Amino acid sequence: MTIQIGDRLPEGTLAEFIENETEGCSLGPNTFQVADLVKGKKIVIFGLPGAFTPGCSVQHVPGFVKHADDIRAKGVDEIWCISVNDAFVMGAWGRDQKATGIVRMMADGNATFTKALGLDNDFSAHGMGTRSKRYSMLVEDGVVKTLDIDAKGIDASSAESMLQKLG
Repeated sequence: MTIQIGDRLPEGTLAEFIENETEGCSLGPNTFQVADLVKGKKIVIFGLPGAFTPGCSVQHVPGFVKHADDIRAKGVDEIWCISVNDAFVMGAWGRDQKATGIVRMMADGNATFTKALGLDNDFSAHGMGTRSKRYSMLVEDGVVKTLDIDAKGIDASSAESMLQKLG
């Protein structure tokens, strides 16, 4: 079942490639509990089929990087990109997209969290296995406030669409 507005995010973990070691976070892939990351925060989350894919690299991620300051000006604490890739790939993609420090590139390598959201998609016919549907959501303290899923293309889940929803 697909997560709905008003639902709490499911329990789960996501991984992030950390570029600079800090207390509690070592250099390289670090795994985080979603519930801990969202506690008390307003977060824009967008999911997409895969790192380095055309639509994701040309339009989806760049839109959120470009509009990050405007989104944060609306009271958003963080912006996350979730993809069914490993943390090494997500880290490299973040560097390539100049998203480091702007958009958290969160890895869901086994699609466990994506499946728990009910936002997984079977791309086996294209040789890509289980991936994510293209979506965006606003989450406040772990509760979904908005959810937009694109059936095709990048429209409802775009940064521009999210900005309109944030007012």
